[in-house]
Parts: sequence; C-alpha cells; structure tokens
Amino acid sequence: MNVGDALPPLEIPVTRTLIVAGAIASRDYQDVHHDAELARAKGSPDVFMNILTTNGLVGRYITDHLGPGAVLRKVAIRLGAPNYPGDTMTLTGTVTAVDGDTAEIRVVGANRIGHHVTGTVTVTLGAAA
Repeated sequence: MNVGDALPPLEIPVTRTLIVAGAIASRDYQDVHHDAELARAKGSPDVFMNILTTNGLVGRYITDHLGPGAVLRKVAIRLGAPNYPGDTMTLTGTVTAVDGDTAEIRVVGANRIGHHVTGTVTVTLGAAA
C-alpha cells in the first residue's frame, strides 16, 4: 500500500430498511430515522441515515478491502448531505499516509445531492493486507 493508492469504489443502495435497521441496531430511536411522517413534520423530505450507520459502513468499506487482519484505530468522519431512501452512496478512498504497518485513508461517501460523509480512517494492516 502506497500514498496515493485508490481503493475501489463501493456502491451501497440506501434503502428504508437499511436506515431503520441501522438506527435500531445502534439504539438511535430519534424519530427522523424511522418515522417518515414525523421526519417530514420536522422539515425533512423523508427518514435519513444516522451517523452510527454511516460510521459502520465506512469501517466495513475499509476492512472489506484490506482484509480480516486490518484493525481500525481511528475513524474521524463528518456528515454532509443526508442519505435518504432510494439514494445510492458511493464510497471511495485514497491512501494519504503510510507509516510502517499503519495507513491513513481519506474516505468520501457521495450520493445524488452531494457528499454524505467525508473523513479519515487510520488502520493497522495485518499480514493479509
């Protein structure tokens, strides 16, 4: 792995089920993540993905690419455009630093309205990477 290397993109269909299941799994019971009517009453066109689901998808993106020996050391993300049902989020990554067996990867997840997530992941590479 070298600075400048790009990870292959990963397209994730954003379904209502993914949004609601992610909220339930992370115990985020805010109504904007599971109740479309209440989300609209609060100004959103529909339910939208929570940050904990996004964080999990970013981690999955990195570990799926680097293999079972990869260990996430730090995930620092920032949300932008919401992920609504019917969107597709495309995750991309670029290696920005390598120090021994540790790498930093810049991650962007974009949907039809912009960048849903941007950030960096610091990962320790195992023998399989």
